[in-house]
Amino acid sequence: MKPSQVALDLGPPFDDDPRSSSDFEEIAHPSAHNAYWSQSSPAHHTRDEELPLHYMSEEKARRRVTRGPGGNGGGLATQTVEQDLAYDAYDAEGKDVYSKMKASRGPISSGRPRRPPPPPPTTLREFFAQNLEHIPPIIYTLLSCWTRFHKIGKSDVVVWDEAHFGKFGSYYLKREFYFDVHPPLGKMLVGLAGLLAGYDGSFDFTSGATYPETVPYVAMRVMLATFGVAMVPLGWYTAVELGMSWMACHLVALMVLCDVAWLCISRFILLDSMLLFFTFTTVYCLAKFHNQQYRPFTVDWWVWLALTGWSIGCVCSVKWVGFFVTSLVGAYTIEDLWDKFGDLKMSARDQMRHWGARIACLIVLPILIYMASFKLHFMVLSHSGPGDAQMSSLFQANLEGNTFHENPLDVAIGSKVTLKNMGWGGGLLHSHVQTYPVGSEQQQVTCYHYKDENNDWVLLPRWDESPYDPEGPIRFLKDGDVIRLQHAPTTRNLHSHPIPAPVSKLNNEVSCYGNATVGDYQDYWVVEVVDDIHRGGKDKYDRIHSLTTRLRFRHQASGCYLRAANAILPQWGFKQIEVSCDKENNPKDVHTYWNVESHWNHRLSPGDVRYYKSPFLRDFWHLNVAMATSNNALIPDPDKEDILASKPLEWPFLHVGLRMCGWGDNQTKYYLIGTPIIWWGGTISLILGTLAALVYLMRQQRKYQDMEPREWDHFLYVGKIAMLGWLFHFVPFLIMGRVTYIHHYLPTLYFSVLMFGHLLDHFVFTSRRLSDRTKQIVFGVTVFAIVGTFWWFRGVAWGIDGPINEHWGLKWRSTWNIYNE
Repeated sequence: MKPSQVALDLGPPFDDDPRSSSDFEEIAHPSAHNAYWSQSSPAHHTRDEELPLHYMSEEKARRRVTRGPGGNGGGLATQTVEQDLAYDAYDAEGKDVYSKMKASRGPISSGRPRRPPPPPPTTLREFFAQNLEHIPPIIYTLLSCWTRFHKIGKSDVVVWDEAHFGKFGSYYLKREFYFDVHPPLGKMLVGLAGLLAGYDGSFDFTSGATYPETVPYVAMRVMLATFGVAMVPLGWYTAVELGMSWMACHLVALMVLCDVAWLCISRFILLDSMLLFFTFTTVYCLAKFHNQQYRPFTVDWWVWLALTGWSIGCVCSVKWVGFFVTSLVGAYTIEDLWDKFGDLKMSARDQMRHWGARIACLIVLPILIYMASFKLHFMVLSHSGPGDAQMSSLFQANLEGNTFHENPLDVAIGSKVTLKNMGWGGGLLHSHVQTYPVGSEQQQVTCYHYKDENNDWVLLPRWDESPYDPEGPIRFLKDGDVIRLQHAPTTRNLHSHPIPAPVSKLNNEVSCYGNATVGDYQDYWVVEVVDDIHRGGKDKYDRIHSLTTRLRFRHQASGCYLRAANAILPQWGFKQIEVSCDKENNPKDVHTYWNVESHWNHRLSPGDVRYYKSPFLRDFWHLNVAMATSNNALIPDPDKEDILASKPLEWPFLHVGLRMCGWGDNQTKYYLIGTPIIWWGGTISLILGTLAALVYLMRQQRKYQDMEPREWDHFLYVGKIAMLGWLFHFVPFLIMGRVTYIHHYLPTLYFSVLMFGHLLDHFVFTSRRLSDRTKQIVFGVTVFAIVGTFWWFRGVAWGIDGPINEHWGLKWRSTWNIYNE
């Protein structure tokens, strides 16, 4: 049993106090007759002098004052000593804050402190008293409904990217397959909103077109704006779970409510409201899970860990930008597991359980959700549509309305075919009458992702063989055959020669040359069978089948292979994929693999549909690679000026805005710009937060103690969530080559808002040096600035009518193009 007091005989006090060379902190010698120890300083007569930490009892050392809804002080009401004692009594399971080996079993010190659960209410009055903390988020949610739904149907035209995502929603209602660079979950929710609103999918959502009466666009906008409504209470509760004070929680909720960029983007048929919603839920679930770390493997611990994984799966299934917040969760998990790895009191079995739980909930579960969205995508889009050519030939054969299953199975000389490149995201071999402006200046050959008669080719014998006789014996195509490929619309022959390709200079150019009667030996191609998806190796069969047999075409004269990778031709080639002849024989290069897709030959009978089965995993991987390829191809066009595009470094200080629609005097105008106070304050707070952390670290190195360990843990924890979240969302845009717009910054903005609230909380609202009146003044001035700026710019989100130049005072930066100049 530990004694309540320990008496130490430290000997007589020193006569003087010389500073020694010891590396340890030196404490003034205690003495009953020493005035330093026996009485309080006059400047601190209101509080008793506390002993250093090594003289404190364990209970005293871990005491912490509660801080409002998040538990860190600075509330609107003064906390009482009785509340502190009640918290300390409940905190009996905690461990010494300096004991690293016991940290995992004590209550966490960086998030929202634990509170004893209230007794079950016996009256309605007690119920309301116990739930007063939920009144502010309810009020904010009602205000959010007003801001998001107010005048939401004012513009009756297709605004900005409604032309894309509204059209994609229509495809789900018509069940027609389409292709897009984003995952399907958000677009399926757009389709669901249309279904619930009674839309039949008949409108084509042409940009700027007026909505007909048959399209319930207002109802669809309202349903999708609901995700924007939910962002506000999520912001509040996330601030609470991060351990912020009442004032900081109010500021975070107000900034989410009053940012006009978040408001504007949430009011249309777009994916951004869903992307932001799931980004917010991911951070919220992570904060909730962090606050359950003191009791691992309980029901609540499992629930919030699994919900974090669920949210990761959803946000990644809306847009790939969701992988950025996934990186934040990954960084948190790595640090968490590393700390547990250093806990020598934790058994190997518990270590494995922690690893297994993270793998199951944060890796396997999100992947399953992501894959499930694609499975549902394939199940709904069961009919042939405009995006067929992006998928494999076998996948297309299983779509209703597709005629591939009617193709003759065996390919023969004289057949008219289309050739599909089997590289991920590959297109169809294509040619058109335009010629190369460089090289041979012969007819261009490209790869094209859409169905067109210029994709048709006829398989013919060599020039030195007998011409093809439609009435003669059928000659089936086999491995090793030497053939000509004649472009059906122009009758020119697929040709190659030792001239560098226009983009891939190390490869030979591929062109179309001659006609039905003119040609040379450079038109000869050797057919090499790789394998057959259903029949296996080429030694098991003789005949080549459409859809399933993988082929390579070797140029007989030069030995190079017909190849279509991801090189994009300039504007003179219509930005289509370059086709070249690769001089390196790489049998594993899938970009040299081709298969016969469409096949016409009236002399052959239709094929058997039982051969045409495409496995889900192959289709899933194929579509994701095609999405990545197309996304990487969205690069700025040097031949065109995109007035909507912007660069990432222009976003943090709100250097640019974006016109979302036509800018005529008779049109309702929407301008995507943020609330300046929020954007500028958030960016400055990121800089100040980094500087403050560096100053604190340097002072700690010099043995200064600026705050208690728990306060330091909390400052670091919230700072890391905000700073790393911002960096993970912002830095990738600096290094990616694709075209960027200001709306790409909107998920990033959330983390600067959290940092803004966190720094005000740390330096003002929980400061011991400032009076409550000073804190309330700072709070009031900040609220007034946020709400006032929002009200000034509200029109850019709710719609501006009339000549834009008549609306004075909206151009706060000279780089904004809001006015007609």
